[in-house]
Amino acid sequence: MADEILQDPQRRLLIGGVAGSMAAAGFAGAAHAQEAGASDQASPLTEMRDPQTAFPQPPFEEQKQEWPGLTSRMTPVPDHGEDSYKGSNRLAGRKALITGGDSGIGRAAAIAFAREGADVAINYLPDEEEDAQEVVSLIEEAGGTAVAIPGDITDPQFCRDLVQQAVDGLGGLDILVNNAGFQQSSPSIEEIEEDTFDRTMKTNIYAPFWITKAALPHMEAGSSIIITASVVAQQPPENLFDYAQTKAANIIFAKALAKQLGSRGIRVNAVAPGPFWTPLQVVGGQPTDALPRFGADTSIGRAGQPVEIAPLYVLLASAESSYSTGQVFEATGG
Repeated sequence: MADEILQDPQRRLLIGGVAGSMAAAGFAGAAHAQEAGASDQASPLTEMRDPQTAFPQPPFEEQKQEWPGLTSRMTPVPDHGEDSYKGSNRLAGRKALITGGDSGIGRAAAIAFAREGADVAINYLPDEEEDAQEVVSLIEEAGGTAVAIPGDITDPQFCRDLVQQAVDGLGGLDILVNNAGFQQSSPSIEEIEEDTFDRTMKTNIYAPFWITKAALPHMEAGSSIIITASVVAQQPPENLFDYAQTKAANIIFAKALAKQLGSRGIRVNAVAPGPFWTPLQVVGGQPTDALPRFGADTSIGRAGQPVEIAPLYVLLASAESSYSTGQVFEATGG
């Protein structure tokens, strides 16, 4: 059934739409049941707005940063929900580890999880400390415990240490988000260097394997594992030859692991974003001359902002999606 959905674009889009509707419904509910002390003013995310103009539209400025890039140096600066996401204790008492939690989709998930009542550990590269400390402050402002764990997940021993540090710092672990990714655009297989190919595979495929294997002994029934895949797993562009392969592997990760862990009461799902405005795009993930029109060819006509996908991660982490496992939830802009 799931394979048939992926092979049939119309059915796949239908499922993606249902997932988005579920997340939107949950998010709307959050606006009416905010945490104590939060403002009663409606969140901008729940107001009736035209999605085409709700967030920045192309053209963007042509820009480039050295890997791994910083959120604060992007124009426009991505919206992760810093000023707009309002929670409702949907993850109260939960303990989450998010890789790539300093920026982009991982940062948006970390903010949302914290405002839903979770304690959150984030992993990131040491060069991203500036972004990471901003996330730590936001988690703590929401009343949660924040654990910052810098390090390179292409190292298997660090992956094992990462999980142990998260468990020690949080007092347990029941949500794992394998989100960190490495992406470099290249027009031809002949121009992809072996070390670049190796880093793409280790970051996007090996690291989720190492981290998940280390995390499972700490996870009990009711836990949730989420992996960030991509729409390019099904629609691979010619310039993302190696990255697209890893995202297809991420989908298989979710589907196969869900079958293994169902009897243990642990759910595994994948989120497949379309074009989202994150540092991944400006550090070589896209050709520099393509950035001004990034996301313009979607039905909505713009790139997504990280805050717009955070509700999917909340939904999949929460008990509200207790019957969803081995699924792929899309947010692609059409």
